[in-house]
Amino acid sequence: MAEQVAAGFGPDLLTLQEHNNPNEATGGTATLTLPKTKHVLEQVRGLRQRRKGRVVVRHVSDDRIVAILEIVSPGNKASDRNFRDFVEKACGLLDQRIHLVFLDPFPPGPRDPHGIHAAIWEEYTGASFAPPANEPLTLVSYESGDVVRAYIETLAVGDLLPELPLFLAPGFYIQLPLEGMYQAAWETVPARWQRVIAPPS
Repeated sequence: MAEQVAAGFGPDLLTLQEHNNPNEATGGTATLTLPKTKHVLEQVRGLRQRRKGRVVVRHVSDDRIVAILEIVSPGNKASDRNFRDFVEKACGLLDQRIHLVFLDPFPPGPRDPHGIHAAIWEEYTGASFAPPANEPLTLVSYESGDVVRAYIETLAVGDLLPELPLFLAPGFYIQLPLEGMYQAAWETVPARWQRVIAPPS
């Protein structure tokens, strides 16, 4: 479901779940095995110091937010305040056991020399992460249960987008075919705009 605002984010994709048993995953084709990504990090819940309280506003229908997918934009890194807000909100969503997927397709800058995930992970766990120098872009899926795990794909500009898990509940996820999704979206872009966006052949 698009065009919703969740805990300060305007997500690109929201996954909602009816208010049933939050530990029960039913229907769909979610997978129980661990995803295979280039890097996997984890943090046992409760070890991160909570810095301030949060206010959560819920929809009147009582649908709870399960997961958020966000494409990081240059605006998220445009100022110290924007960047700090983004990192803090990501950590707050993980505290609320909301699964996250962040796609960071822009090269690291002065505020995120190792990408947005490295900043979030350092804030949340105190640990560092640095992508390989030849693959500076990061795509990350956070599984937020008793243990918070980060499933990370690193890539270079021009690489095909890999599949990435989107968690619906701890231990249950669907695979996002990012390259196929991108190509399907690209095909709907009017030809005149494709000519503007695409590099000359």
